[in-house]
Amino acid sequence: MENNILDCVIVGSGPSGYTAAIYAARADLKPELYTGLEPGGQLTTTTEVDNFPGYPQGITGPEMMMDLQKQAERFDTKVHYEMITKAEFSKEIGGIHKLWAGNKEILAKTVIISTGATAKYLGLDDEKKYSGGGVSACATCDGFFYRGKEVIVVGAGDTAAEEATYLANLCTKVTMLVRKDHFRASKAMIHRVENTPNIEVKFNHELIGIEGENSLVERAIVINNQSKETSKIDVHGIFIAIGHQPNTAIFKNQINLDENGYIITEGKSSKTNLPGVFAAGDVQDHIYRQAITAAGSGCMAAIDAERYLGELK
Repeated sequence: MENNILDCVIVGSGPSGYTAAIYAARADLKPELYTGLEPGGQLTTTTEVDNFPGYPQGITGPEMMMDLQKQAERFDTKVHYEMITKAEFSKEIGGIHKLWAGNKEILAKTVIISTGATAKYLGLDDEKKYSGGGVSACATCDGFFYRGKEVIVVGAGDTAAEEATYLANLCTKVTMLVRKDHFRASKAMIHRVENTPNIEVKFNHELIGIEGENSLVERAIVINNQSKETSKIDVHGIFIAIGHQPNTAIFKNQINLDENGYIITEGKSSKTNLPGVFAAGDVQDHIYRQAITAAGSGCMAAIDAERYLGELK
């Protein structure tokens, strides 16, 4: 039975998962990685990545994830194109964790969770149509491409206010669409928006459609939900900033999560409340949410897992 127990299983295949795999494999943990439904994670929906160190000419998201996967496989990481559907974690130090991919049971001494988070969208067909052509859920990732242009930010919370003020430094004008007649953001963030001259806030307004040519955004169709009047705004970029959903549903009631469902890690480590279970990337980070920070935390998780196994011996 001992032969079937893996030293390390990695759940998820974004920058954090693959970086964890590279480090775990080099530490001779013979990791096995389960990609989930979206191999490569959120970055596979990003066209250009210009802010990841080591790519002076930039690279597309899918290409970068293939590079990371090849590097992990070069050190003998076994990649499974399957989704982990159930988990039963041990609470004992040195206990064996059980995971399932469909009917297949997987036993592991350590588990690194790097299932990421999914950006929430409004659910418009046009969002999919113009994804990568002007619709984005990350101003820090994509704002640069809209320098000197006009953009829209949809949302009313801190994330939306933060994205709008960030974009205001790059864009000629930022229009915020807020569904209600007030912000949900903190007072400090509201003041920042109000004190930024090139941000216009349209309260009681919603995005209902997008128009453009060749899959590139040219106009937003908006409705005033009080007067029911529709209008069009000429813009090049539309940033949806209504939050993210961490992919933690299958770990609920076992791992400590915060009120928004993100995994809570101990201090500056990747350790969860369960021995031998670690978390890396956006699944435990709702602040930075960048490929480079995710990769860094994947490295931390692999080192934490290696040290945990070392202490067991």
